[in-house]
Amino acid sequence: MKVNKAEIVISAVSEKQYPQDQWAEIALAGRSNVGKSSFINKLINRKNLARTSSKPGKTQTLNFYNINDAFYFVDVPGYGYAKVSKKEREKWGRMMEEYFSLRETLRLTVLIVDIRHHPTEDDIMMYDFLKHYDIPVLVIATKVDKIPKNKKVAHIKRVIETLEMETEDTVIPFSAETGEGKEDVWNYLKQYIK
Repeated sequence: MKVNKAEIVISAVSEKQYPQDQWAEIALAGRSNVGKSSFINKLINRKNLARTSSKPGKTQTLNFYNINDAFYFVDVPGYGYAKVSKKEREKWGRMMEEYFSLRETLRLTVLIVDIRHHPTEDDIMMYDFLKHYDIPVLVIATKVDKIPKNKKVAHIKRVIETLEMETEDTVIPFSAETGEGKEDVWNYLKQYIK
């Protein structure tokens, strides 16, 4: 897909701030520091529309990105970062639950995991949470360039088994460095952004 327009529209903390134009939304979820910003930037061929940070836990709002005046990517706060206070985490939890449970324009959530490691307890909880709300999930196993090619299939299998993924859900190996998986991701997303 050719992206001609990509801009951040609003950083929201509650429903009253969400955009009102009824475009399809694709949420991006994952652990802090898993590479969500790099994923967005690679997909849209931009260096830094989504800010990458060496400090995990920087995204503390729901960031709505207008893509081609057609749909939104919604970057949600990363989870699983210990240096955030319990009170902060509860606030994020409420904000995310409100978004995921109430947002009618949400079509799909992209759950980003690191292919080099077993999905974490938080990844499993997030997957289960999305399934609980009947939200379609696409799992992106990022950083595929960091593992030997002959280990890729085993690592993908490990992601599927650890998350106990349902058969209708898909895993796409992805690299923000090499662009591997980029076309597959766009082909998958097309069905949700009509």
